[in-house]
Amino acid sequence: MLEIQFQHKHDARKLHVFLNQLLERESSPIYILQNEDSHIVKCNGAVHQEKERFIHWAKEALCQFIMKVKLNDWLREILRDKYHYRDEEEQQQIMDIIHSVLEGRHEELATFLPKFSMKEYLMDHINQWFHEHKTFSFDAFVTFRLRSLLKELRKYVELSLDEYRMEQEYQMFIQMLREFLLGREPKIEQIHLICIEETITFFDQGFNEIKKAELTKMVDRKLLINHPIYIDSSTIAPLLSIAPLKINIYTSEPDKPILRTIRNIFEERLIIEETNSFEKRKKEYTSLLNEKYNTP
Repeated sequence: MLEIQFQHKHDARKLHVFLNQLLERESSPIYILQNEDSHIVKCNGAVHQEKERFIHWAKEALCQFIMKVKLNDWLREILRDKYHYRDEEEQQQIMDIIHSVLEGRHEELATFLPKFSMKEYLMDHINQWFHEHKTFSFDAFVTFRLRSLLKELRKYVELSLDEYRMEQEYQMFIQMLREFLLGREPKIEQIHLICIEETITFFDQGFNEIKKAELTKMVDRKLLINHPIYIDSSTIAPLLSIAPLKINIYTSEPDKPILRTIRNIFEERLIIEETNSFEKRKKEYTSLLNEKYNTP
């Protein structure tokens, strides 16, 4: 039998629920006993023929409990107590960023932190604690063995908060540009953009290239005066000033940041195609134009 002690009743309940979910197909009884101020989860491993197998399962289960349940509790506590984020929706948005970094899905942020495997770290310390203690005091384990983990988590929270704030500012910026766009009469109804690496070339609805000098003349100066740092003067400013009803972008890199911004501003006005589709669309347009003028 394995005994895990908790200082707080709600933590014992959370582990009880979590272990029941893991063992819903097994017959090992798991129950909570209350003894004065201590709360205990006891795992009976009688159905396991080998003690080592049961202990291994218990260690893995405890590791999963920390990663899937307690981690979020700790993150919420840091956000609430240190950074004063009490709104649950805001907390969740920030935690989503933190998890994406921890799971390696946010590579650009992960580069600012040392490589860290939470599971390896936890299993190493759980193994040591099980070896040294006959009963498992969860709160003592967190206090004495996971102190460096909690310190590391604060770094992830701080970095993710910066990313969250930047994203909030970005969304406000995008909303401001959408409002600028509302009600503007289009100077050109349709614009074609070819995006190759860092170069974006403009074409009008007749597939005629619009030179940079001409684009510069079209730019509404209020955009650059009011927001000189944030507005891209070579792409975003001309598009907002032209206010086309339709934008066709031809690229092999649709996830480029500049294209993400264009997509967020113009939304349903935007169509993205492969680079080689430009010549196809141009030929189709030329063919339709020839038919129109050659029809008696």
